Amino acid sequence: MRALLVVNPAATTTSARTRDVLIHALASEMKLEAVTTEYRGHARDLGRQAAESDDIDLVVALGGDGTVNEVVNGLLHAGPDPEHLPGLAVVPGGSTNVFARALDLPNHPVEATGALLDALREGRERTVGLGLTSGTPGTDDEGVPPRWFTFNAGLGFDAGVVGRVEQHRERGRKSTHALYMRQVARQLIGEPHRLHGVITLEQPGEDPVRDLALSIVSNASPWTFLGNRPIYASPKASFDTGLDIFGLKRLSASALARYGTQLLTSSPERGPRGRHVTARHDLTQFTLHSKVPLPLQMDGDHLGLRTSVTFTGVRRALRVIV
Repeated sequence: MRALLVVNPAATTTSARTRDVLIHALASEMKLEAVTTEYRGHARDLGRQAAESDDIDLVVALGGDGTVNEVVNGLLHAGPDPEHLPGLAVVPGGSTNVFARALDLPNHPVEATGALLDALREGRERTVGLGLTSGTPGTDDEGVPPRWFTFNAGLGFDAGVVGRVEQHRERGRKSTHALYMRQVARQLIGEPHRLHGVITLEQPGEDPVRDLALSIVSNASPWTFLGNRPIYASPKASFDTGLDIFGLKRLSASALARYGTQLLTSSPERGPRGRHVTARHDLTQFTLHSKVPLPLQMDGDHLGLRTSVTFTGVRRALRVIV
């Protein structure tokens, strides 16, 4: 087997020495080429090169969810073809690693490398569904290029939090759960639409759902992790179904207290519920429109401001070694 290892040198939870150990362990079991990313989008370019190669069987992403997202977008630049494209393996090195943990992979990079080698020896793999975003025809965002995401996306509040965290990381701050919680509070204070939402959910054959103040799209469950605690916004979301969406119409202090508590105590059987909640499961396609430009995030990566985004759930899009 020939594999390409894409290494993010800025991965939060791995040192240069640890990465060297992992590279030697993988190279002992396969013909391995290791490439260290040098710029934003480099992992995507490497994934595309692997997809266009005739002799790459596997791409291993060593990094966080952002690295995985870039590799996936490179692999699927011409569309999904799981039978002929290289498979994907993940060695988590980020602060949260939602995609890997949603696949029940170990969160420690050394343990994950051991599990990967065992899976390769035993031939364990899974074909997972992914989410795809695109510009909406007839809107200002019509020409925005399509982009894949692996576990979640959001238009509005949560994307604003992601953007704030990225600004701090660009200044040299380490990505921690405490940093995220502080930015949640600051985003809330500065959120102009928390009491009167500006997002509309449209899906074929259904009445529009208007005035959402929060919209979270999930391709897997849990939605995210707070330390070791899984948070379930859409407990039924799965790599084997379409997309789920969780929306809130109000972000008042009382609503936040109620639904924030429900999120913190959520489980695979029960997510947030109430009169301000909108929840949809297993959707193939839908569109989120906003009256004003709002931030968009996918897999924890801030992608700028958008007024309209069409989401598509694509089943059986990519082979993953598990």
